[in-house]
Amino acid sequence: MWRRAVVCMLAFAVSLAAQSFRLFLKDGSYHSVREYAVNGGRVRYYSTERGDWEEIPVELADLKKTEAERAERAASLKEDAAALAAEEKAEREQRREAARVPQEPGVYYLRGAELAVIPAAETSLRTDKKRSVLKRLSPIPMVAGKSYLELDGAHSPNVVDTDRPEFYFRLEREERFTIIRLEPKKGVRVAQTWQKIPVSDELVTEHEAIEIFRQQFGDNLYKIWPQQALEPGEYAVIEYTEGKGNTRVWDFSWRTGSPSQP
Repeated sequence: MWRRAVVCMLAFAVSLAAQSFRLFLKDGSYHSVREYAVNGGRVRYYSTERGDWEEIPVELADLKKTEAERAERAASLKEDAAALAAEEKAEREQRREAARVPQEPGVYYLRGAELAVIPAAETSLRTDKKRSVLKRLSPIPMVAGKSYLELDGAHSPNVVDTDRPEFYFRLEREERFTIIRLEPKKGVRVAQTWQKIPVSDELVTEHEAIEIFRQQFGDNLYKIWPQQALEPGEYAVIEYTEGKGNTRVWDFSWRTGSPSQP
């Protein structure tokens, strides 16, 4: 709403710019005028300061400077109004797009004009001795040392069709999130390394984060996309709490020359 008001104000300012401007004199001073006309050797103008018609000798007026500033001012105001109008239009389109995102928390891939659901991946935690499937809200007791958060399979079934995919992410609650690169390793993809520090009992998590842009659309709804083109490989959107070991993963793959999957 405020942008619309600003656009209207700028449009009004453009109109005023055509009505009120500075009539420059050759001595560097000026009169604020609504209009003027050259009549023989006199310049007749309407003074907005005194609300009346006045005249001066034409040789005192700098008409070239007057018209140059009028044109520059009007062009600048029109440019600002056009830029704000374009931005408001883009935001309206984004709001319409965001309104299509389901209320169910999760990740939705923007494929052209359609939204495709990216299902949450099942993850496993592997230590040197065992591998356990992670169930949401049922954290696995951690022991000192390193563990690896893994996804089965060398490739994700969720294939994107661009190296700069755009996602809508509706969080269940305010939480950290980003896009990471997964590390293929012997038939699995490693999302994070978890390390339990014996003395402090602290859990340290590590992952290969991708720099992203993020745009918020209301409470807990974000649009995210990579800042740079992705290299072919395996990736995921993740939601996590630092030091808590409750990472959720939505995996996808970017493969050059491969079509996206429905």
